[in-house]
Amino acid sequence: MPETGGVREVKSAGRTVELLEVLAARGDRPARLRELAEELGVPRSSMYALLQTLTDRGWVRTDATGSLYGIGIRALLTGTSYLDTDPRVRAAGPHLDEASTTLGETVHMGRFDRGDVVYLATRESHEYLRTLSRVGRRLPAHVGALGKALLAERDAAELPAGELERFTPNTLCDRAALDADLALVRERGHSVDREEGVTGIVGFGFVLRYDTPAVDAVSCSVPVARLTGDHERRIIATMRRIRTEIEAAAHTPPGAPDWI
Repeated sequence: MPETGGVREVKSAGRTVELLEVLAARGDRPARLRELAEELGVPRSSMYALLQTLTDRGWVRTDATGSLYGIGIRALLTGTSYLDTDPRVRAAGPHLDEASTTLGETVHMGRFDRGDVVYLATRESHEYLRTLSRVGRRLPAHVGALGKALLAERDAAELPAGELERFTPNTLCDRAALDADLALVRERGHSVDREEGVTGIVGFGFVLRYDTPAVDAVSCSVPVARLTGDHERRIIATMRRIRTEIEAAAHTPPGAPDWI
């Protein structure tokens, strides 16, 4: 059993968290009892009891037959509380609004988490429609502007290893290619995602250096059809300014916890 800070992990708590993470990762693909028991290596009787407990408390939901399971509404309420109480997300809000309005493009804020990026805030462009809200979405860090900006801040040991997941024909799935791209990120001071995460979309990412290494970043996404040389330069200049403003605003209030 793993240890955390010298304290042995509570097995039942660890299993509960693993189950919720599995259900959350499945998105709109509900799971059956057998699938969950096999994936987590838990006896079906124990998994059934855990599912029933979490269903009763709203963390898991089930269908009318009681045979399919998905993430429950309590997970949404807890996630919303995380965003509402994070001082850096609140501080960034007005600046994300300004960037999206000024540029007419979609702007994101994301946080590095165990090799992935979790989207914490999004300001959608009014010039084109997106079919997927990104708040709460988790993506591997190598596939987008936010993630590549954050990976460039990290030591080689923290970079993804092995075969990297492909999202589009342009995704950097080769470690050597990713390393070369991250070197360019460090040189120019921002990342560029040219249809690597979403076909037809180019992104520009900028880390927020109020932590070392940085854990937060902001980005601007623009359809390829709208991106000209002049617009690209305007995006970079605006996002650099916005980054500076967010860094200045995102301080921890006196007496507030210094979260890690």
